[in-house]
Amino acid sequence: MSAPLTAIMIGAGERGYAAYGPYALAYPHEIRFTAVAEPNPARRARFAAAHGIGPEHQFDTWEDLLDRGKIADAALVCTMDTLHAAPAAAALEVGYDVLLEKPMATTLSDCVGLVQTAERSGRLLQVAHVLRYTPFFSKVHAIVASGRLGDIVTVEHRENVAYWHMAHSYVRGNWRRRDLSSPMILAKCCHDLDILTWNLGSCAQLSSFGSLLHYRAENAPAGAPERCTDGCPVATDCPWYAPRLYLDLIPLMHVARRSPDVGQRIAARLGLQAPTLLHLVRRLVPAADYRGWPVSTISEDLSPRGRRQALETGLYGRCVYRCDNDVVDHQTVNMAFESGASVVLVMHGHSHEEARTMRYEGTWATLRGKFAYGIDDVLEIHDHRSGEVERLDLTGLAGSPTGHGGGDEGVMAAFVRAASKAHVGARDRSGLTTARESLESHLMAFAADRARLEGSVIEMAGFRRQAEAG
Repeated sequence: MSAPLTAIMIGAGERGYAAYGPYALAYPHEIRFTAVAEPNPARRARFAAAHGIGPEHQFDTWEDLLDRGKIADAALVCTMDTLHAAPAAAALEVGYDVLLEKPMATTLSDCVGLVQTAERSGRLLQVAHVLRYTPFFSKVHAIVASGRLGDIVTVEHRENVAYWHMAHSYVRGNWRRRDLSSPMILAKCCHDLDILTWNLGSCAQLSSFGSLLHYRAENAPAGAPERCTDGCPVATDCPWYAPRLYLDLIPLMHVARRSPDVGQRIAARLGLQAPTLLHLVRRLVPAADYRGWPVSTISEDLSPRGRRQALETGLYGRCVYRCDNDVVDHQTVNMAFESGASVVLVMHGHSHEEARTMRYEGTWATLRGKFAYGIDDVLEIHDHRSGEVERLDLTGLAGSPTGHGGGDEGVMAAFVRAASKAHVGARDRSGLTTARESLESHLMAFAADRARLEGSVIEMAGFRRQAEAG
């Protein structure tokens, strides 16, 4: 039996620690983390403890780690978006195969530069477009590729961001401003654009429309303070009241009450009907005290007191109308593909649920789908000739225990398989996307941002040439 792949982790925050780190714990015969670079000492220590990494292989900065040279087979780069490009490029130059969290980078030139570095160095650069690796979207792709729908004429794909997720990430949180991250169409929808190119091929032209419509100061209720905890007069009526999400977990319980897990459904219904009783249960049964995303991101101290203090002093307790956000809260991208198909992508942050919905209209049949991370997922084919509706059996696809409907585990499995083969001298790219293939969705996102701001139609062939030339 071959030795497991060894890897270094650059950035041990939510994605590094909670999304990809668990794969090594579940499959220690496949991959083992041997070093970590993370500026936050608590997160660094947490990751090191979980993976048995000694003090000599714990680093404050990625520069210190990469200065040691190549001390493992592969590197995962899971830093904040604006810090992706430099460590990923440096790791490729040192000789690592790299799994890079999406988006590749927050500027067009950095994205192109990373692809060129990977191709020049001959190293593997895989971008964590995790939706490709979910059983759900793999099935969608197989149906489209099979020809069962006939020629694809038009597609509607919707990225429905739940109102509470929008507030958490794109109004209060790390992705709220372009200068701190990137256009929201890149940060949120490079996944969706990647799925569309996977299924439909190359985009020929696109235009885009959208704005920041709602989360603005002029829409604040009368008397709304800077922070939810400062005595808001509309606290009981406001869907975005911060304690409602981070302390009472109300939006999360609305999600959990539809879970395929019976225990989660019962706990959620109990919590919604008798919140006082649920608070008592949490105090008596620590396992009932939910500390996952998004609660896990607001503070290192997730005790009730720590959460409350975070809301009183940090980013996540601010009124959604009193933040410094500037990214859009709705945007459409209208596309013409080289196949002749017309496509519209709709992204918005006002949904009642977190779900992607889609409709593929073919000459022979229509495919309708809903991907809600294992909750209420639907795929059905409406046959034009027979009039029959086939509702596909998603047993085994729904309720995946891993993140993104199984995509986090799927992308890790594909990367480990490919990097392990590369380590012994023979690449296995089955199911793997190349860096250049992943670049296409980023090019489309940057083009959509430009089209929205300029009110223009972008010819993608010319846009690609200009991007490559720098």
